[in-house]
Amino acid sequence: MMNFKLTQMPDRLEKPRQNGITMVMDKGLSIEDAKNFLSVAHPHVDVVKLGFGTSFVTPNLREKIEVYQSYGLPVYFGGTLFEAFLIRNQFEDYIAICKDYGITHIEVSDGSITIPHAEKCGYIEKLTKHATVLSEVGSKDAAHIIPPYKWIELMSAELNAGATYVIAEAREAGNVGIYRGSGEVREGLVQEILTQIPAEKILWEAPQKAQQLYFIELIGCNVNLGNIAPSEVIAMEAMRVGLRGDTFHLFLDKDTAK
Repeated sequence: MMNFKLTQMPDRLEKPRQNGITMVMDKGLSIEDAKNFLSVAHPHVDVVKLGFGTSFVTPNLREKIEVYQSYGLPVYFGGTLFEAFLIRNQFEDYIAICKDYGITHIEVSDGSITIPHAEKCGYIEKLTKHATVLSEVGSKDAAHIIPPYKWIELMSAELNAGATYVIAEAREAGNVGIYRGSGEVREGLVQEILTQIPAEKILWEAPQKAQQLYFIELIGCNVNLGNIAPSEVIAMEAMRVGLRGDTFHLFLDKDTAK
């Protein structure tokens, strides 16, 4: 999806892609807003998350989901909604609802409730029979710091249970999990995770520009990034391919870069 020919461009994977995906977080767009957003950004969006529990209170939810699906985009409900069903002993209801709405991706998380890890992996295993599973690792509680070896252990187990991606938690603000309260990346943690878990299996929640930049510089233009605001998709795609000031020199040959 390029409008002019430029040499020395990074090799951005084409859709449909399993790697280099952009997950957009919709926190309450209207149906018209969703259509407008897709009219410009759809070539650069791979999956849409209806954030936390917003789908419960969104009017015309079915119609909205169909708008995204008409562009071939999978939609999934935020992990908080999964947890809300789980804590009320409504796991089977949740599966039924996902089926009813034609939802093909499901997020399994334990950011707000405590689930024994073996049990969480059991839910992942069950859900892979119905959907593509994204499982989220990391707590929404800023005081709860998970050591790197534990992140690796949890991610490995969840991938083994059948998750297609593990999501590195950041919250919609980008200030917990893999980030400090200031939004700064916990670099040692990220680099340690990457020694054991393949980058293409991790979806990094990176709502802030500096966070997106960090991962593009670290992993390349085909890093998986999530919790992207609809209004930021085009700007981030430009950043991915070296057409924003921050990444301008990233993909240029050193000898031609003036």
